[in-house]
Amino acid sequence: MLNFPRYLHILLGFGLTLLAAGCTTDGVGANPSVPATVSAALLRPGDNLTVSVQSVPDPGIFNVQIDEQSAISLPYVGTIQAAGATAGELAQRIRQTYIERKIYRAVDVSVTVTERYVYVGGEVTRPGRIIWTPDLTLTKAIQSAGGFTLYARESRVTLAREQQAYDVNVTLAQKEPAQDLLLMPGDSIQVPRSRF
Repeated sequence: MLNFPRYLHILLGFGLTLLAAGCTTDGVGANPSVPATVSAALLRPGDNLTVSVQSVPDPGIFNVQIDEQSAISLPYVGTIQAAGATAGELAQRIRQTYIERKIYRAVDVSVTVTERYVYVGGEVTRPGRIIWTPDLTLTKAIQSAGGFTLYARESRVTLAREQQAYDVNVTLAQKEPAQDLLLMPGDSIQVPRSRF
């Protein structure tokens, strides 16, 4: 004869174990502390610039974008390496190039960054690049990309910054704005598909 209370106790214990295993703490706790990039001021491919060349017979203002080879192209001098420099360093580099190639004896050059980007991909409505602003947070970038799809795993979004990846719980950031992360130019956000 079966000892019903004994088997009930075992089944109840087994059921509670399964229940506890099914209740994961995925994404619970504070979001990681993501260090600000030390190279935030450095130009990178994709940045849009305005280059002003003045104090010369044919002054000009040129809107250029740093290409995938990290360069820009300007009249009379052609290709100049731009990525990895600050706007001030690039202005000096352009000035020196015009003078060294004897195009101008003296020239005033200024470089202004007009647009920088972050990238949002994965389970968002409109994946792609988002224009970066100093107050852009992770949740704002996802909203700018049309928000999450129905299949998004909101508690495990990956933020890639300077060759490091961080798992971020966007659900927590939406509930507690102090947990939202400020983005830096060049950051990449990947929203994975939910397991269910």
